[in-house]
Amino acid sequence: MKILYIDIDSLRPDHLGCHGYHRNTSPNIDRLAKRGTTFTNYYASDAPCAPSRNALFSSKFGIHTGAVNHGGLDADTRPIGIDRPFNYHHTEYQAWVDVLRFRGHYTAMISPFPGRHAKWNVLEGFLEMHDTGKHAGETAGDVTSEALKWIKGRGTEKEDWFLYLNFWDPHTPYRTPLSYGNPFKNDPAPEWLTEEIIAKQRDSYGPMSAREVPAGNQWPNLPNEITSREDFKRFIDGYDTAIRYVDDHVGMLLKALEEEGILEETTIIISADHGENQGELNVYGDHQTADHITSRIPLIMAGPEVRQGHIDEDFHYQIDLGPTLTEMAGGTPREKWDGISFLPAVTKGELAGRPYLVVSQAAWSCQRGVRFDNWMLIRTYHDGLKDFPDLMLFDIENDPHETTNLVEESPEVVAKGLQLLDKWVAEQMSTSDYPSDPMWNVIQEGGPFHTRRNLGKYIKKLRNQGRNEAADRLESRHEKFNKIYDKLNDNQNL
Repeated sequence: MKILYIDIDSLRPDHLGCHGYHRNTSPNIDRLAKRGTTFTNYYASDAPCAPSRNALFSSKFGIHTGAVNHGGLDADTRPIGIDRPFNYHHTEYQAWVDVLRFRGHYTAMISPFPGRHAKWNVLEGFLEMHDTGKHAGETAGDVTSEALKWIKGRGTEKEDWFLYLNFWDPHTPYRTPLSYGNPFKNDPAPEWLTEEIIAKQRDSYGPMSAREVPAGNQWPNLPNEITSREDFKRFIDGYDTAIRYVDDHVGMLLKALEEEGILEETTIIISADHGENQGELNVYGDHQTADHITSRIPLIMAGPEVRQGHIDEDFHYQIDLGPTLTEMAGGTPREKWDGISFLPAVTKGELAGRPYLVVSQAAWSCQRGVRFDNWMLIRTYHDGLKDFPDLMLFDIENDPHETTNLVEESPEVVAKGLQLLDKWVAEQMSTSDYPSDPMWNVIQEGGPFHTRRNLGKYIKKLRNQGRNEAADRLESRHEKFNKIYDKLNDNQNL
């Protein structure tokens, strides 16, 4: 069995044609979806980048591995301890890529991810690894050139293989070559973001909010702030152009497989590490939440054993993919994995989903979201300097962009969501090898890595801009953490 896994960083499903997007961002991915299965409720258990891929390759929740942050004690996987075996081969600790390897697959990775995030443990089971060398500053062309060499070499030499490769272009800074132009110059931006919503966002605050969109060496003509729908269009053009540029390169890979006569025997997977908020919850061009937009990711599978033209609407985690591929290759999932195979959904179109999902974020904020029925309930433990209440409830079916918080209107739904969240945490902690929830360790360290120790500076910035009401609101919300902050300040002064 040949498997090509294409991981497109920051790709949200609803900006693909096969998910109903009005712009033609993904003609090659859309054609692939027609001859395979599209999963519409597929979520990253842990976001953003490093926690998500750590969970993917380990098939374990972050609450079990401890790897939930981008720095600090809970950025790394916790050690096994006294029971650590000489190696993990054929043990309950074995990673699923290693299982594929021992099932006879030649395993390879083309990505700078392990070096960028110091996540070397994700390489378990890979026989070959190629770092494209630009620390996630690669364009799709850089990745494709290496992938084409691999397909025409190892891809034709080996009977069974697994190749994981990583495109970065939809992750800020948007870096599509100038010569590519703007294919969406005459296409309107998504209609959901109104001038009224933008005005409210500008009265609010937070990293990567309407007044602070990502800056840096980016595609030309991107705005420094979102002041109007015209600014929004310019920003979305940068994101969507990056998606279309990657899609062109996906087409090149599919053509190479066809030219080598192995396209029809290759299982192709399109997915991502996380989605990307583009104005939702007043976050632009980033992935700072445990909401529907950041946590939901695409999954499109096509291949000789995959049911064609099927849409699966069940709930699945990305940690479920490893056990699925393991069973597809004739292997057996390991006891330590949290992931559950959904192979019957892939091959037969049968129901094989979960009743509800819990997704987590601890690098930009500390949140857990519960996805159940048509709802997303978000519990914020540490806001990461964003204007978030403790609880948010959204009707994803009717309000997919999360514009209206229904906590006050639907207390019975809130109660159900909190019950599910409490049940999930209790189940995970009762099966954990460690006595502490890593998210609370992050809070005790001063909060999520990307905003830690920035509270005072950010409040001062807001006051210098004359935004005193916003500064007061933020300062008030963080009073509950004063004991933690005081202890950290005392330790810094030692």
